Amino acid sequence: MVRTTSFVQKLGDSVKKVSESKSSSWWYNHHMRAASRAIFERIPLVDLVLEVRDARIPLSSEYEQLRNFPSSSRNIIVLNKMDLANRSKTKEWMAYFKDQNYIPYAINSHNKDNIKEFLNFLQAKVRDIKRSKHFNNSETTTVMIIGIPNVGKSAFANSLHQIGRISAAEKGKLKHATVTPQPGETKNITSLKIASHPNIYILDTPGILPPEILDAERSSKLALTGAIADFLVDQSDLAQYFLSILNLSDEYKNWEKFSIIDNIENQIMNDHTQDFVVQAVRGALFQDISAFKGNLEEEKDMVQLIEAQFTTLIKAFNVSLDSFTDVNGVIASKLINLYRTGRLGHYTLDTIPRTCKC
Repeated sequence: MVRTTSFVQKLGDSVKKVSESKSSSWWYNHHMRAASRAIFERIPLVDLVLEVRDARIPLSSEYEQLRNFPSSSRNIIVLNKMDLANRSKTKEWMAYFKDQNYIPYAINSHNKDNIKEFLNFLQAKVRDIKRSKHFNNSETTTVMIIGIPNVGKSAFANSLHQIGRISAAEKGKLKHATVTPQPGETKNITSLKIASHPNIYILDTPGILPPEILDAERSSKLALTGAIADFLVDQSDLAQYFLSILNLSDEYKNWEKFSIIDNIENQIMNDHTQDFVVQAVRGALFQDISAFKGNLEEEKDMVQLIEAQFTTLIKAFNVSLDSFTDVNGVIASKLINLYRTGRLGHYTLDTIPRTCKC
């Protein structure tokens, strides 16, 4: 049994406390409640539902409200952020969902070719629906995009809108869905046109979490991938959780050629995403993990390694040690950002249920 238990429990307790207290203006606020009701009422009225999930957490990012509606050919699971997940694991998850009679599709919402392929797939699906219902091409098809916060719904909607309008050669000022790195920022349901002949409109909806999340492991995964607002959890705890995942993976083995740059303090360090900084971080983590002699299946040994990594990362990130700096907080923030942008490897955090035959 891998020893991430204490990190998971700490994060899970934090999230549970916030959700149960209802003290946060972010957690399931009146905007989320109103949007949840509006989505619930509209799902039966649309022609297709695209449930967007995070490819790194295909189960944990499930939109639970959709369970109230029977799965059918009208529902498509879209695994977004496939570029941040483990590629082979994404293929396994696709096979799993097909085995469960779902229609899955993996995408990177920022890849134009990928979006074009999906749009062609979606249009073919719409044509099938129209044939089965004897619609004519003049009638409008409505597709609703739903999902939890920060799975990339709005970016996905905008990409479909832009590619679709260009393909249809339609001119005029484009109407965009609001895209923000902060989860839970979309407040209203926005309609965007993505195709003509037949006309297809998508409804971009706010990200909704359930009123309570009692499972600590799911809470931790949602927090790490950014579905839960960062200010609700301690960033140092979040970084420790990520390091526990990294330390038990094989990702660091790809970083043997990197090392900490000796004169890194002479470089311009205002951007931790610069390649030389990222390489220094990779090299530091590789050295620490490779040199560690403890048993990472033991929690105390894992904690010992993570403490050493935080110390090493001070140099890699060139963090100031003056008395006004929250050193661990700075390191944690930078480390989480590099993880979320794929600069520190590609991880699929959910495991496929053992009942799968794929």
